[in-house]
Amino acid sequence: MPKTGYSLSEIAIRRPVTTIVASLLIITAGIASLQSIPIRELPDVDSSVVTVTTRYQGASPEVIDTEITEVIESAVSGVSGVESISSQSRRGRSRTVIQFAPGRNIDEAANDIRDAVGRARRSLPEDIENPAVVKSDSDADPVMRIAVASSKHSPEQITDYVERYIVDHLSTLDGVAKVDVRGQRRYAIRIWLDRRAMAARNLTSSDVEVAIRRSNLELPAGDITSSQRMLEVRLDGRLTDPDDFAEIVIRKVNDYPIRLKDIARVERGVENDDLIIRANGRNAVGMSVLRQSQANTMTISKYVRDEIKVISKTLPEGMEIIIGSDDALFITASIREVLIALGISLLLVVTVIIIFLRSFKAALVPIVTIPVALIGCIGIIYALGFSINVITLLALLLAIGLVVDDAIVVLENIKRRIDNGESSYTAAVKGTRQVTFAVLATSITLIAAFIPISLLEGQVGKLFSEFGLIMAAAVVISTFVALSLCPMMASRILNDKSAETENKTPKTNITEDNQLPQSRLHSTYGFGLNFSIKSPVIVISLALAFSLGAISLYLTLPRDLVPREDRGVTFIPMTAPQGSTQAYTDSQSKIIEKKLRPFQEDGSIQTVYTIIGWGNRPYRGFVVMRLAHWDDRDQSQAEIIKKIRPITRNLIGVRAGVASPAGLGLRGNSTPLRIVVGGPDFDEVKRAASELLTYAQENEDLINPRMDYEENQPQINLILDRQRANDLNVSVEEVALTLQSLFASKKVSAYIDRGREYPVIIQAERKDRRDLSSLSNVFVRSGDAATGASSLVPLSVLVSTSESAAAAELRRYDRLPSITISAGLAPDYTLGQALDYIESGAADALPASVKMTYSGQSKVFKSTSGGAMVSFAIALLIVFLVLAAQFESFVYPLVIILAVPLAIAGAIYSLTFMDLSLNVYSQIGIILLVGLMAKNGILIVEFANQLRAAGYSIRDAVVRAAVLRLRPIVMTVLSTILGAMPLVLASGAGAESRIAIGWVIVGGLGLALFLTLFLTPVLYDLMARFAKSKTSEAVS
Repeated sequence: MPKTGYSLSEIAIRRPVTTIVASLLIITAGIASLQSIPIRELPDVDSSVVTVTTRYQGASPEVIDTEITEVIESAVSGVSGVESISSQSRRGRSRTVIQFAPGRNIDEAANDIRDAVGRARRSLPEDIENPAVVKSDSDADPVMRIAVASSKHSPEQITDYVERYIVDHLSTLDGVAKVDVRGQRRYAIRIWLDRRAMAARNLTSSDVEVAIRRSNLELPAGDITSSQRMLEVRLDGRLTDPDDFAEIVIRKVNDYPIRLKDIARVERGVENDDLIIRANGRNAVGMSVLRQSQANTMTISKYVRDEIKVISKTLPEGMEIIIGSDDALFITASIREVLIALGISLLLVVTVIIIFLRSFKAALVPIVTIPVALIGCIGIIYALGFSINVITLLALLLAIGLVVDDAIVVLENIKRRIDNGESSYTAAVKGTRQVTFAVLATSITLIAAFIPISLLEGQVGKLFSEFGLIMAAAVVISTFVALSLCPMMASRILNDKSAETENKTPKTNITEDNQLPQSRLHSTYGFGLNFSIKSPVIVISLALAFSLGAISLYLTLPRDLVPREDRGVTFIPMTAPQGSTQAYTDSQSKIIEKKLRPFQEDGSIQTVYTIIGWGNRPYRGFVVMRLAHWDDRDQSQAEIIKKIRPITRNLIGVRAGVASPAGLGLRGNSTPLRIVVGGPDFDEVKRAASELLTYAQENEDLINPRMDYEENQPQINLILDRQRANDLNVSVEEVALTLQSLFASKKVSAYIDRGREYPVIIQAERKDRRDLSSLSNVFVRSGDAATGASSLVPLSVLVSTSESAAAAELRRYDRLPSITISAGLAPDYTLGQALDYIESGAADALPASVKMTYSGQSKVFKSTSGGAMVSFAIALLIVFLVLAAQFESFVYPLVIILAVPLAIAGAIYSLTFMDLSLNVYSQIGIILLVGLMAKNGILIVEFANQLRAAGYSIRDAVVRAAVLRLRPIVMTVLSTILGAMPLVLASGAGAESRIAIGWVIVGGLGLALFLTLFLTPVLYDLMARFAKSKTSEAVS
């Protein structure tokens, strides 16, 4: 019997029930946690984003920018934790998006912004709508697009039903920031003014406005109080019907009343018809469900679908709710695919263990570590406040191959000692003690390699922090099980080689204790190893050639942020010439819908959802196509896009391109390339950006390059003759209000219908505002200060006109006037290539006073690409230092670390041969390889050190160590490769991302394994003489 000790493994062997209970407690904690963990696509790393939207009817972008946007930006810039501010000033609307630093509470951030905007309210124009502060990014894509169509109801009736019975139900669901109604036709009383009739009766639009407000009001009139009762007096002066409004008296002339119907056409119409929504070719009213910044997409989708089922039961006959797109479909399918891959990986790893050990009973020992480690990780996920998502499941999948490694090393050593004649109990105690240092060293090294993944910069770094921590947790649990449960099980279920071995004298001779295996594989490897050590130049030259060859390939690798995933949704953004009408843009979208019909008929596309007038711009359109479920179609999303692309290229009337959503929850799907040019004023920024845009348009691989500052919005400038206006006693306010009333669709009052308030809007008849000559029939009132008499003066007397082109919108980024250049990317053109191209042109095109920054995916790519290289260097350094501390030497870690370039080279070769890009996923895989490759070297170096300490020469020690550790090294590498094999063979939702990291692991380990088995011993033989040997130690 071996001496009893107090190490974990020896206590576990002596107390089997306690050991089993410890592992069962880990499993119980994981199972108990499973019910409470949220499920989502990605980790919850959303930054707090707050949007402030302010409307100012009819105001130009320049007025909005100076009078509203600048004021709001100044107010919110002082709020703590603000990371970036971007603003947009468009005709009639200002929008400011404030992004906060990670960790800022969304509710506190929104309250701080509300307070800041409230303080600035007195500095804003009086007649604006109150600024709306919303806890979401208004640039964010909706998580669901829903359409309500009907064969028996008009758009106005559908809108009324949606607003009364659907929107409020969906808006109050947990996680929903707001539900935007798109393409709505809200009821309104429209008063179409006849300018000629008004002029004939000496009336102006201001007279009409005053009369309507005076006749349509409700005021509290106090109360009547008796000795016992109090009655409230209320004057109900509100009008509710177009006929009531038509009877309003504007003025009396010679006791004859001039009524509104005499000078205008009054009807119940719609407030706004600027946006058109169609679902599968049918006119509809759309709803866009926006999630709160830190809400769960899958939970929102479930709640919304459940609510729609309830609402559908009460829908009027002929009305139908159609789900145009739903992000949760991809999340569900993606998680299902990862779970399937996880199951396949489990089977492959179990199979390879059984094949190598040639005994199911022996294989049971490492196999039990898999459920304990994986289920234990579920408990860790819960304890750390993480969620079950694609990233954490990917970590668990890759962990399958890792968690068995320690158990394989322990078991293989125990089994080898049993085969050499020791009893199972003795072999379990001494065999585990012999490899404890190696197991701990490899585990600590792996954990050290995972830490830098959690330190990646930006949004991607936050996403993958969970990945690194879960991998580290899996290794910790598997190490505990490998040093406790595995030796205990091995001591009881592995058969002794001989019944009398327990009575034999324990072996103390180092040669007998570590007999070399006599299999053909071991003999061949031993022969090759001896030859390599005698000819180190050959091995080192081959390793150098292998590594240096990868450097040239690395420089040619395409670089991207994330692989283009099959997310089951694609879309066509289209832009008609500036100034195009909604009807023109709609006619072009119908051409696209018609050409997409064959795809719907063959089942490739399930829903076509069209938006015309997107972003309040009649010249913009957006066609969203929800593809059939991944199981129900033979073609991938990329193949379908390839077939659709000729449709957009052949369109003559609009610019259009096909795009697909980005992975990792990144925004800016249709235009991954986004360059922000900022400077002191818009004129200078415009000149610099125009040059850069011209340069971008020369690149055919950039799809539809454009900038968001285009002075091609047709505009009529009215120049007021102030001297003449003063002479005629006409105020500038009177001119402005008259123009606003006639041409800007001005809201002058409101009416109530069935408990809801709707606007009363005045505007000139359409025939009176079609061309420049329309201004000649506009009259304003002039007054004689001496007599008090008033008369009408034609506006043409007071103003001169000129036509010009103006920018439809003005933007600011971090408070600087800015112009964003954006573009889509051709299928084989990566974001890295696009940025390199633009940066080379920017060096010549941009003056010193103008600076270039990035936004959207481009910003994330720039922060990530640099961060990944830093993280790789940090991982390498941490692993080296951890090994140096463990080995108490700087020589041995160098021997181990020098094998890492082989794995990186193998990864680069595999990426090149499989035509894959260097992206976030492949970079994460490369960082993982640092720890995985060091693990193999540790097994050889640590055991060689033991043999040297027992009296072997350096060369004999390393040859014997390498041959004895061949089987566990090959088994652990194969288990890791087979664990990652389902990623390489992935298909379905999100497969592209899994393929990227899979090939890095499989290619890196697979291609480097052969060379590593020879390089590490050769380097040890050359360098170990510079490190001290602990000759006092004994192997056993």
